[in-house]
Amino acid sequence: MKKLLNILKYVLLLSISGALMWYAVRGQDLSRIGHYIATANYFWLAITLTLSTLGYFSRAYRWQMQLKASQTPAGYWPVYHAMMVGYLANLVLPRMGEVIRCSVLRRTSGVPVQVAIGTVVTERVIDVLVLLGLLSTLLLLDFQTFWRFVTVEILGGRYETLARNPLPLIIAAFVGGILLLVAGFALFRNLERLRQNAFFNKAVLFVKGLLAGVFSVLKLENKWLFIFHTLFTWSVYYLMDYLAFFCFPETYNLDMRAGLAVLTFGAFGMAAPVAGGIGPFHVLVQGVLIVYGISKEAGIAYALVVHGAQTLLVVLMGGISFVAVAAADKGRLLTEAEAIADEPLTSE
Repeated sequence: MKKLLNILKYVLLLSISGALMWYAVRGQDLSRIGHYIATANYFWLAITLTLSTLGYFSRAYRWQMQLKASQTPAGYWPVYHAMMVGYLANLVLPRMGEVIRCSVLRRTSGVPVQVAIGTVVTERVIDVLVLLGLLSTLLLLDFQTFWRFVTVEILGGRYETLARNPLPLIIAAFVGGILLLVAGFALFRNLERLRQNAFFNKAVLFVKGLLAGVFSVLKLENKWLFIFHTLFTWSVYYLMDYLAFFCFPETYNLDMRAGLAVLTFGAFGMAAPVAGGIGPFHVLVQGVLIVYGISKEAGIAYALVVHGAQTLLVVLMGGISFVAVAAADKGRLLTEAEAIADEPLTSE
């Protein structure tokens, strides 16, 4: 039954991706989209892929710093390979890549899964904070364009209706708050009974390990180096989107504010719980570019080229890392087998 539910979940997510991709290209001239893609200047795309590679190396080093701070150090290459295998898995299994990379790291370096997951949670929290900072910067630099995108492309012009009648939103927020209070009260009343439950105690131990990873950032030996790698990674993301403008004549003259808008909303699209951000990324990036005066065909061509190139890069780098992990596993098993074979036989 559980396997069937998982299959249905992935089928649903794939259907959502397919529906969003259809929405992005419906009513458009497909031959024109193909022309944009065929005539793009891929020199600039090659530069973005080079930068992206550096970003992955930097991100792996940052994760290694977190693991060391949580008292579970691991070598750089095992950390990097585990991370890339996780990114590869995310292309097929939405959001499962984070668990898979922690599982790979436990197998290759002995890092407890709960601690590794805690560091990943911290990583995601930091990314969310950076993303909120980017959104705030976008509001300050180009509020009118941002507001036009939200009200027209996301809300479909329904903002005025919501503004006149906010009662449904208020009711939903009130009901949600009540449910949270009831759940908290029930947990408090039954805490002693739960402490006698073996599953609950295992969950508590898991959460403690998780928190050890989460708070690892507070124990970093070199916090400034950690901050540098965080800023470097997001600078790479920004340059990837901005330099890709030069691939197409239609987007060539877009300024750096447009690059910031594409980065911000593209990141929201990639964070959606679908395989590789396929669908949400394309719809949001196309919508942003439309607001900046780019045609729908040019907008979706840009999104397809940028996303496709990054996906191929992850497949390449993740595939190499997968082979490296498999080879390391095989080598470890052979070493263990040889050690067992070399042990002297003892008679009782």
